[in-house]
Amino acid sequence: MSTTSESRTDNAMNKSIQKEILVWDMPVRVFHWLMVLSFAGAYLTSESERWRLLHATLGYTMAGLVIFRILWGLIGTRYARFSNFVRGPGVVKRYIETLLRGRPEHHTGHNPAGALAIIALLGLTLVVALTGWITYYGIGNNQLEDAHEAAANVMLAIVLVHIAGVALASWLHRENLVFAMFSGRKSGKPSEGIRNARRSVAVLMIVAVLGFLATQWRNAPSGADQSVATAKAADHDRDNDDD
Repeated sequence: MSTTSESRTDNAMNKSIQKEILVWDMPVRVFHWLMVLSFAGAYLTSESERWRLLHATLGYTMAGLVIFRILWGLIGTRYARFSNFVRGPGVVKRYIETLLRGRPEHHTGHNPAGALAIIALLGLTLVVALTGWITYYGIGNNQLEDAHEAAANVMLAIVLVHIAGVALASWLHRENLVFAMFSGRKSGKPSEGIRNARRSVAVLMIVAVLGFLATQWRNAPSGADQSVATAKAADHDRDNDDD
């Protein structure tokens, strides 16, 4: 039998034994969608003084989520760990080449290109949160405010590229990767699946986020106080413009 025939036989056997397996634990899925909602909300409220507190709250939420994700990347389930999906530039380059050729390598967890986007977004989130905190309290100058906006725009660009990559990979693999981030399930060998979705950790995440949002809401300034705060913020912006 030729090598080509053996390869086709092996591929057919691999496909025949694959089924839907649990890949993404619930904390990973909750983190992903909370980040999506928080980033979208923060970006949409970034130009409005009226929604200044909500914008800041969503930014802090993102920072807290990233800190959790870093910890979970060290102690979480198999496919949540950085050691499972973070690869060197050579592996990323090879994967992108196979993707562009229309025959991408199949990865049960994050593919190398997706992993690169994740690491970039985690780092940028911390930069955005830190520069945003400094700007919110009027500690920094125009340069830091510009850095905050620039980092947020770079994040948006990476998100859009990531979405395009997910759509392309879903089409080429004939696998709905967006739905997989809801269900936690992907196609793979039965032995590759994780056994526990860690739902209790996900519930604690949601409770912590809702508790933080409730605290921010309770501590929000009244209408008069908000007007004063907005006026002070406007004065600070004018002072920076005059410098």
